[in-house]
Amino acid sequence: MVKNTKYEWDQSFAVADPHMALAEVREQLEEHRFVVVAGEPVFVIQSHERQLIALGDGAVPAADWLAQAGWLPSATVAAGAELPSNLDWRRPVLVQEGQEPKGILTAEHQIGQLMEENRRTAAYFYTLADTINDSVTAVDEAGNVVCWNTAAEETYKIAKEYILGNKIGTHFSDEAVVLHRILQEGRPVRGEYHRPNQDTHVLINASPIIIHNQIIGGVAVEHNITNIIRLNEELDSNASLLVPESNPFEAMASSNPKLQEAIKIAQKVAYADIPVHLAGEPGSGKEMLAQAIHYGGTKADGAFVTVNCSVIPPALLEIELFGFQNDSFAADATVQPGRIEQAANGTLFIEEIDKMPLSIQEKLSSYLADHSFYRVGGSEKITSATRIIAAASQSLESLLREGGFHEKLYYHLSVITIEIPPLRARKEDIVPLVKSCVREFSAKYKKPVPDIHAEAMRQLVSYDWPGNVRELRNTIERMMLLHEGALITEKQLPEHMTHAEEQETSGKQAEALEIEEALRKTYGNKSAAASLLGISRGTLYNKIKEYGLS
Repeated sequence: MVKNTKYEWDQSFAVADPHMALAEVREQLEEHRFVVVAGEPVFVIQSHERQLIALGDGAVPAADWLAQAGWLPSATVAAGAELPSNLDWRRPVLVQEGQEPKGILTAEHQIGQLMEENRRTAAYFYTLADTINDSVTAVDEAGNVVCWNTAAEETYKIAKEYILGNKIGTHFSDEAVVLHRILQEGRPVRGEYHRPNQDTHVLINASPIIIHNQIIGGVAVEHNITNIIRLNEELDSNASLLVPESNPFEAMASSNPKLQEAIKIAQKVAYADIPVHLAGEPGSGKEMLAQAIHYGGTKADGAFVTVNCSVIPPALLEIELFGFQNDSFAADATVQPGRIEQAANGTLFIEEIDKMPLSIQEKLSSYLADHSFYRVGGSEKITSATRIIAAASQSLESLLREGGFHEKLYYHLSVITIEIPPLRARKEDIVPLVKSCVREFSAKYKKPVPDIHAEAMRQLVSYDWPGNVRELRNTIERMMLLHEGALITEKQLPEHMTHAEEQETSGKQAEALEIEEALRKTYGNKSAAASLLGISRGTLYNKIKEYGLS
């Protein structure tokens, strides 16, 4: 038996000349499973047909006797070619390479091979389906469930024996089953938010199964995001108030001229119902300033709601912002208000707006134009007077130039842009921030307010705070939670802060040695040394002066 990439053929055959006597053909059938009587047409005789051959005159040429007996000729196919769908399987099929016979195919063997391939393919498919953590559902063209994996059982609490072979609509309403739409329209779905029942939220990818331009079924893979939804809701409910509702800008007090200017602008726009763009590094205090604008202006009586574009899957983000609605005209319609509605007559603070997909940016831009929108899946136009404050960690102008930000949304947001300098650029604010956080977390954990040793404060001030105000607050909260005593010393500081100065000194020493080595290699030629170090000649002169090198 020989197998190519498409099918197997039997090589136990002999080739007989059409003029060979019938008796000789019968003798060859005793040694081979098949005899091919070549010519036009081709006849293939199987070994179990020897008794039929014996009925004829052994001296008669085989081809003549077969033609007179009405023996059906055999079809021929090229080795390695696709088998035609209209192939006549009433007789064994001859496989040829050019004009040379290579083997025999029979219907019985082909059926067995196809059944084995079907079993193997099904085994791969069902093993893959049960290996995937997401729910996998497959239906036939009538909507009957043919695959329901373990993850689907766990998600929907429906055992396989109760759903396999039944129509999927038995357990879900037609409107809640994306596969019904797939079977009707034949179009795939990618990353679509779906709510098959009241308690379950999923992101779905679904595709029709098509053979010969006919839809014979569909497969859906559903990623359960119910826990993500609940976590977001929990985080929202536990969102901390970073500024006092009365006199909120006091919490932002600063000695830094740039931050003072930013606060002045924020105080003015707090009473203007226009979008605000806050720029600055992560943790620099953008949410604090957003809260100060909200509680210090005309929207103070409304809700302050946040959404972070970097932690919510793109397919879910549109739902989070604009809400969801299905069965718009049904009595039991599902309505899920989005953040814009939740913040009606208040403020929606959008963090990491630079991570928002362009398609959602466009919809947000349309909302800012007339304060109205449509929920996902809904046909009712919703109006909501919500102020938008958006924050970004990278330049929106650069993103716009690169095609990564929607032009109209950029112009909506760029009317008022407030830049918050990083904490390392306003060292004068660190001491009052530390003292404020110590008081805040002492009250939170019901502890006496401790003093801070001068050396500990010096190290806090000298640290660069790459995580900005957020890192400072987290550091102080951890210290207050773990510390017991009336004085905070440098021993209570995180280890990476206490070694920061040592690391800086070590880094400078290494750089000085590197410059000395470059000067030695170039025999004191500063231009050549600068080129070797990959820095400008002016930078090299400054560093030589800084490190006191000759």
